Amino acid sequence: MTSKQRAYLKGLAMTMDPIFQVGKSSLTPEIIEAIREAVDARELIKVSVLKNCADDPREIAQVVAERTHSEVVQVIGKKIVLYKENKKKKKIELPADKRKRS
Repeated sequence: MTSKQRAYLKGLAMTMDPIFQVGKSSLTPEIIEAIREAVDARELIKVSVLKNCADDPREIAQVVAERTHSEVVQVIGKKIVLYKENKKKKKIELPADKRKRS
């Protein structure tokens, strides 16, 4: 993902509300599965890490991204934004990568 594409996704995420909250029990298999389903359906989601969660939001973002095969767009404070392109039902059109590849 290019910086231009990341900036575009950050702009879209600004107006979104978090649809998941990671709390005291941190990452459970159930919440990972729920996030996987949501990111597959929506492409771009926001997750909130509650104050009672002892884990670092950046570490949580990396683990969730690995397990859901998505990309971390950004982590600001206790908010995580994840993106995963849906090949069949594309909802978000990313700006094209204009760099020449040789």
